[in-house]
Amino acid sequence: MVRSVTLAAVTLALAYAAPALAHHPMGGVTPSTLSEGLLSGFGHPILGFDHFVFILAAGLLAAPRARGLLLPLAFVVGSFAGSLLHLGSITIPGGEYLIAGSVILLGFLLLSPRAINDGLFAAILAVAGLLHGHALAEAIFGAEATPLVAYLAGLAVTQYLIAAAVVLAWRKITVINSLPQFNRIAGAGVAAVGAVFLALNIAG
Repeated sequence: MVRSVTLAAVTLALAYAAPALAHHPMGGVTPSTLSEGLLSGFGHPILGFDHFVFILAAGLLAAPRARGLLLPLAFVVGSFAGSLLHLGSITIPGGEYLIAGSVILLGFLLLSPRAINDGLFAAILAVAGLLHGHALAEAIFGAEATPLVAYLAGLAVTQYLIAAAVVLAWRKITVINSLPQFNRIAGAGVAAVGAVFLALNIAG
């Protein structure tokens, strides 16, 4: 089962990688209106497969925790800060490599039988959010104030809703809760996706 999930994750990552390198619903064109900014913000986390998988993994890791619905906010806040850094022309060297590494890290956390504490988990989400937000802001760089604010709002809402939906779904589906191998299977898939994107970035 783990091998099958890993293979499926690698296949999906490769399928998404080429068309999703820009992961932008506007086709690479900088949004110029409020509606375009919102559309870009809503679609960006979903079209970027590595970002999407990270958020899903964050939701899975947060789900069994008492603060499960609050912890994803650390990623959202970090993402907002990262976007502001990019818009302020502050670069993060090796950002794409670090993003792929963050996906791999969450995969390993899902694979691990030991859970880290909430504080460390929130810190990991915040730093990862900084990296992801910095990369995602490339799509809005140079936009005027209205589409820029709309983009950041749409991005924040979408990221949180995806993570929160995973948390709530995990808690509702008792079959998943009772499967001791579920996190291991999910972790293998997440780590595989991160490894694919890391290899693609290294290959250029």
